[in-house]
This record gives sequence, structure tokens and C-alpha cells, in this order.
Amino acid sequence: MNAVHPPGLYRHLDEMTPWDDRLQVLEVISVTDEAPQVKTFTFRSDAQAWFRYKPGQFITLELPKAGGPLLRTYTLSSSPSRPFSISVTVKAQAESIGSRWMFDYLKPGDRVKADGPSGEFSHHNHPAEKYLFISAGSGVTPMMSMLRWMHDCAPETDVAFINCARSPEDIIFRKELQLIGSRMPALSLAFLVEQRSNRETWSGLLGRINATRLQLLAPDFLEREIFCCGPAPFMRTVRAILEAAGFDMAHYHQESFCAPAVEEVPAPFSTTERTAPAAEAFLLRFSLSGVEASCPPGETVLQAARAAGVRIPSACEFGLCGTCKVKKSSGEVAMSHNGGILDEEIAEGFILACCSRPLTAIEIEA
Repeated sequence: MNAVHPPGLYRHLDEMTPWDDRLQVLEVISVTDEAPQVKTFTFRSDAQAWFRYKPGQFITLELPKAGGPLLRTYTLSSSPSRPFSISVTVKAQAESIGSRWMFDYLKPGDRVKADGPSGEFSHHNHPAEKYLFISAGSGVTPMMSMLRWMHDCAPETDVAFINCARSPEDIIFRKELQLIGSRMPALSLAFLVEQRSNRETWSGLLGRINATRLQLLAPDFLEREIFCCGPAPFMRTVRAILEAAGFDMAHYHQESFCAPAVEEVPAPFSTTERTAPAAEAFLLRFSLSGVEASCPPGETVLQAARAAGVRIPSACEFGLCGTCKVKKSSGEVAMSHNGGILDEEIAEGFILACCSRPLTAIEIEA
């Protein structure tokens, strides 16, 4: 019997509007096992929109967990060259609440809210003649997004692709990568695993990335635009290898959802500062909630909103993911972000609540 599809399910791209970077609702259409404790969740737009983003960007999912929603940021593993759906590939660590919830409860037909896409980790921002992608574990996801785009749109691209994993069965996307490797003539594909497996024979390289293995797998790495993603110790190792080799670090890019290190410089001490009265707090008005609150100097809009009981969604809380983006109707703020908001959005009056500190009384649409 032929399946019956809802009317309007299949539409031409020019009949659909693009998914934008405002809050959206996504419907799960498939859940796929990729490796032990790794699944790919594929979504379509609840509003029948098509997806426009840069390969390597990320979204923030609002997971409807009992007791209150969880906000979690995931890199898109899909490619914008296939615009009718998007995918995130998630590794469930023992301590990860959000990923575990997705594994246990998220199934086809379910709907979740999402914000994005965001992020600057994309080869579209750094065009080059040759690339080197170095990843470990689930850090392969943005590399897969970029490589899938190249496979669809620029299959002659010169790419050296190095993926590191604990064991052969932990290599995410292994079969697809090998298939792409057979179809991209200038793709050099290499896997590096830490230990052999009892489940399958392994004749490839063993060990961890180091200067010798990098030179072996990508002899011309000094000439390539390099993208790196993986656990923090892994990325520190790669960076140290490149710096020791004299690589021009202006051509090195890494993806990380950890707050950047900030070097605090102690302010000069003076008697005047010691005896000066505390500065007055600024008045904040949250127009949609009908709430007024005060924000002490140095505090962020997000901190003031929480203290006043006004909910502004947030995830990374250091200006990267863009989840806490809100419209400022009036007033001035000092905002120091890490790429989570576009210049045109700032011109329209949007701010990131997590990294904006009032300079005057302000009004926020929240």
C-alpha cells in the first residue's frame, strides 16, 4: 500500500521561505546510530522552511525536559547543500544531561524549539586553495558538514582529513567518509586510533596525534588552512605542534564552546577609589513581561533579568551561541561578545543579554 503523505509536504524550494536565526520549531524525522553512544538526530522545519546556513555552524536546542527546559548547543553535521533538513550528531557522555535526555526520549515526530544558526567556524569564512581538517571524537561534526558541502558543490577541493578516535568502532561517519574519499580525487583521508579493537581487525595507524604523525599524514600542512575541533586537551596539543613547527597561526581555526580565557589586570589602587560611594544601579524595563528591575553597575542584562524573575533563554553565557539575543528598545549598553550576534542585528537594536552591561536606563523586549 502506498504511504499517504500530508498535503503540502512536498514543495519546491522557491515555494518555501528560508529558516532564519530567530527561534524556530523543528520536527524530528529520523534518529540514526553512528557509533557507540553516538546518534544523529535529523530535523525538518515545522513551518516548512528550508535551511540556510554556513557549513560548520551550530544551533541551540531547547529540550523540553521535565522540571524545566534544557538549552544545549550542537554543531550541525549536515550540509546546507541539502537544504530540506538539518542534523546534529550527538555523543552521550556519562555526565551529559541534555544528550542523555535526547537519547532516551527524542524520537521521530517530536518537536523541539531551536535557535540559530550561529558561529564563524566555517571554511566559507576562510577560502583557501588547500585545507587540513583535524578532529577527534564528536569534534568531527563541523568537519563533516564542511566536507559534505565540498563533496556536493566543490568535489575537486584539496582536503587533508585527519580524524582521531579511541578505537576503530568509535570512528564517527567512517563508512560515509570512505565513500566520499572514493569520489573526491583530492581528498586525503586518514584515521588515527589509540587502541585496537576485539570487534574488528585494524591495520591503520595507532597512537595519538604528534608532530611526526602530522608530518606523515599531511606533509604540506604548513601550506594549508587548518580547522581543528575536539576535546580541549586535543586542541591544545594540535596548537602546540603547529606553533613549534612555525605555522602561521592566522590560518588556524578551532571550534570550542568553552569560554575564552580572560587575563584580569588588577586596577591601580587609590584612596579615592576606596572611599568613593557605590555607583547607582540602572533601571531596566522588560516591556513584554511588564517588569521593572535595577541592574547594579557591572552586572549583565541576563543577571538582572534572572534576579527579577524574567526568563531570557541562554546557553553558553559568554557571547558565542546567540541564544540570549533580545531586542533593546531604548538605552545604551556595553556589549563584548564572541561572534554570537551579527553587525546588522546590532544595528537593528538587538543585544546579547549575557554579555551586555547597561550604561543607562534601558528597555528590553522580554
